[in-house]
Amino acid sequence: MNSVETAALFDRTPTYLRALFLGARYPWEVLSGIGDCIQQLLESPPAGFRLWREGVLVGEGVSISEAATILPPAVIGSHTEIRPGAFLRGNVITGERCVIGNSSELKNCVLLDGVQVPHYNYVGDSVLGNGAHMGAGAICSNLKSDGRAVVIHGDREYATGRRKLGAILGDGADVGCGCVLNPGTVIGKHTSVYPLTSVRGVIPSSSIVKAMDHIVIKREKEQES
Repeated sequence: MNSVETAALFDRTPTYLRALFLGARYPWEVLSGIGDCIQQLLESPPAGFRLWREGVLVGEGVSISEAATILPPAVIGSHTEIRPGAFLRGNVITGERCVIGNSSELKNCVLLDGVQVPHYNYVGDSVLGNGAHMGAGAICSNLKSDGRAVVIHGDREYATGRRKLGAILGDGADVGCGCVLNPGTVIGKHTSVYPLTSVRGVIPSSSIVKAMDHIVIKREKEQES
């Protein structure tokens, strides 16, 4: 299975997102369907969800700070915490038990279960897998300097057809503080990225990125922990 395919990056998706991911061989293909998915969920809310305000659907046990800003449309999964200063700019869907924190800005993105973007993060036009974590100040750059459509550089060239595309993080990916994930970056499952690293292309699963020219495979005990 190719390392950039949806099935290779995510073990599961929330029940209410299965239709969004259905037929998406590559995860960036879901980004154009986020708005329609939210609209369908607003019209027929899943069990346990309620309308928090017009265009914003929330699950059970969601905590939203009065100092956070949520622009519709958005769907917030159960027991997710949205902390002071968070800014959701629309077309945002989260799974359960996510953390969106201080000065973190999100737009047109999907966070699966247990994602943490807790401090000064930017996540635009991106998909973050179950349990993925972004350290303070880590950002998903979603627009090339020349404004052209993003091409993902892996085992071959993947023409996405998208002018704006941030990062795809596989389940359990851990991005260190101050990292820049360049447009079209794909990070495999359970891979860790050292702080202050500028990352691009496709990074294999269960790796440690110490620098772009120094990527090592995790030892077996590290993968189990």
